[in-house]
Amino acid sequence: MAEQPSSQPSWPRPARVAAVGSGRSHARPHTLVVRLDSVGDVLLAGPAIRAAAACSRRVTVLASPRGASAARLLPGVDEVVECAAPWIVADPAPVDRVEIEALVAAIADREVDVAMVLTSFHQSPLPTALCLRMAGVGTIGAVSVDYPGSLLDLRHAVVDDIHEVERSLSLAGAMGFSLPAGDDGRLGVRHPLPQVPVTFPARGRPIVVVHPGASVPARGWSARRHRQLVAELGGRLHPVVVTGSGDERELTAFVASGHPAAVDLGGATEDLAGLAAVIAAAAVVVVGNTGPAHLAAAVGTQVVSLFAPTVPAVRWRPWGVASVLLGAQDIACAGCRARVCPVPGHPCIDRVDTAEVVAAVESLLAAGAEQREPDAAEPDAAEPDAAADAPASSTPPSRAQNRGGLRCGRGVPA
Repeated sequence: MAEQPSSQPSWPRPARVAAVGSGRSHARPHTLVVRLDSVGDVLLAGPAIRAAAACSRRVTVLASPRGASAARLLPGVDEVVECAAPWIVADPAPVDRVEIEALVAAIADREVDVAMVLTSFHQSPLPTALCLRMAGVGTIGAVSVDYPGSLLDLRHAVVDDIHEVERSLSLAGAMGFSLPAGDDGRLGVRHPLPQVPVTFPARGRPIVVVHPGASVPARGWSARRHRQLVAELGGRLHPVVVTGSGDERELTAFVASGHPAAVDLGGATEDLAGLAAVIAAAAVVVVGNTGPAHLAAAVGTQVVSLFAPTVPAVRWRPWGVASVLLGAQDIACAGCRARVCPVPGHPCIDRVDTAEVVAAVESLLAAGAEQREPDAAEPDAAEPDAAADAPASSTPPSRAQNRGGLRCGRGVPA
């Protein structure tokens, strides 16, 4: 008989969990949530993490170095452990036995009871599960199409075309975790955020943030198109702020030069929390299918999504906020997962005209005008608030021994 996936755990629900071989028993478990890819993926795991936190005495997140900054922003997270997992990250380093052993030791030191391994449809949770088994984690759940042997206690099955948020919440529910009363399952970040470090122009008018960068080149609208967009928005008297990382200063300067009143904040936000504060001050964000799109959703800002269909929009479109999706979602090469577009002219996204984007921005501004607080778009300049980095829990985070500065197994408070 063919072996079938099971969504029924063969272990106690999180109301009472005993880790295998440890002799530990707690009314509420120490739960490890694993999400090993990028910023946006970690932000999309936020509702599932809150569900785990509602049923756990402590939540640790295992994230990649790129995703760790997002994990530290999420409510319900007590500690973040970083690992550049070579079976998940792009451009991975060779597998290193010492680093894998450091990861195993770091998780073992934390005495984790339950692990929820979150992955996308194209990723396998099984290498992670093997490491967690070696660390003594007694209860492990994940979505897996592959036979897990003894690596998983809960092998969960989901349909393919559901959003990443729904996928992770489905696994959380199968593991006995549920969102607390009043939690609507939208994305969210910790508050307070830092105050915006600049004074925005045009008080009284809603701000439009243009974020031209993308984590993957194939997901990006061209710099030329972005500059044209800034020119057109500025010409229609919309205050425009251009954002980007320190590595994108040349890009943001070029894009912002489209209009003399545009504000260039390339490299001006010190961390992800600072970018969240800028986006929270805006009425609309124009952004590709990349982390800041999900950051906008997490702070409740409307999104014009320039969505290159390298991955399905049904799985990664902005979640829980008003949005307009642009891009040729039905193009023949949709779902290619290319990092660099091999088709001349990048037709799935660069054929989107700036007039379409302006129309989408203005439709969202009109729809959101009545709901937006009159002063929400003009924060005063101030120094960042140190309280924004305070952990969600006052429990002091445990720390693993730092084994020679290795990439895996370094724990830091959330």
